[in-house]
Amino acid sequence: MSPDPIQEIEAGLLAIGDEYRQRFATALTEHELRNVRADILGKKGALTRVLRAMGAVPSDRKREMGERVNAARAEVESAFETRLVELRQALRQAELSATPFDLSLPGRSPAPRGHRHPISLVRQEILEIFKSLGFETAWGPEVEHEVNNFTKLAFPPDHPATDLQDTFWVRVLGGAPEARVLLRTQTSTVQVREMTRHSAPLAIVSGGSVYRRDDDVTHSPMFHQIEGLLVNENVSFAELKGVLTQFVHRLYGERAVRFRPSYFPFVEPGAELDVACVFCEADLSTRASCRICKGTGWLEILGCGMVHPSVLEHCGIDAERFTGFAFGLGVERVAMLRYGIPDIRILFENDPRFLAEF
Repeated sequence: MSPDPIQEIEAGLLAIGDEYRQRFATALTEHELRNVRADILGKKGALTRVLRAMGAVPSDRKREMGERVNAARAEVESAFETRLVELRQALRQAELSATPFDLSLPGRSPAPRGHRHPISLVRQEILEIFKSLGFETAWGPEVEHEVNNFTKLAFPPDHPATDLQDTFWVRVLGGAPEARVLLRTQTSTVQVREMTRHSAPLAIVSGGSVYRRDDDVTHSPMFHQIEGLLVNENVSFAELKGVLTQFVHRLYGERAVRFRPSYFPFVEPGAELDVACVFCEADLSTRASCRICKGTGWLEILGCGMVHPSVLEHCGIDAERFTGFAFGLGVERVAMLRYGIPDIRILFENDPRFLAEF
């Protein structure tokens, strides 16, 4: 035989009344008091369990039982507020009656000062290296026009990087409907701005955050990039190799490097610069299983090449007179190589145990 729902509710309300009075009275801190309130009035509290029987109450008694349940809830809330005031008054009185502070005592030692994030450390070191090689530092906005991010860099209109699945496009409220704006996908936009503003000759290096739709152990949707550009008369690929080899040796020491032919819309010819893998170089027996270099023994750290003549023309520079080279690298990738970090996501988790190592 099913239990009488009315008797079940009355018994539940009676038990709650006995429970909350005793537990509120014995709660000695606000935290304890709030825990008791949650046990009674919370989503999984005693009163919530009582309400489950309301569905079986006859319709002619629902209003009466509902009023009794609401009255019980109001009674618990009132007792909670009263006890809360008592606890806060008691705490304040204890503070006023306590032994006063001795202002002559020595002050507490300040908390340890923070320090720069490994990404900031590596970025600053890279910029300093290129500064010592004769490059000036330049900066630009992270929200850019499509013309600076793609068009002037000789990206064809149907290039995969311009797709929604690869780039974060931005809708500007109140902007021109035809204006196409995005979160920059590379800091090459700074190079475009500098070439347009200052023309040639110039040697700049730029840094900052860039955004792409990537997310795995070696890629992040937001990461930091540094790009360099040198434009002058009679610049050749030999100068490019010399500058970047010197950069790698200053950053990593006399580590092996290699240049591989590669394609980028804004350079011709283009190349990838690889550095010997720091994760499996010391123990060649682990190379085949190294998931960082994928068993090759090399890690790509940057792309580079001779600036495409069309890029120079788009920025108002005479491509018959001037040539130049450009390069770009991800700061996170360099930091991973520098400190032996196996997963790029560790850099953004803000784990104090990891950050304390730097």
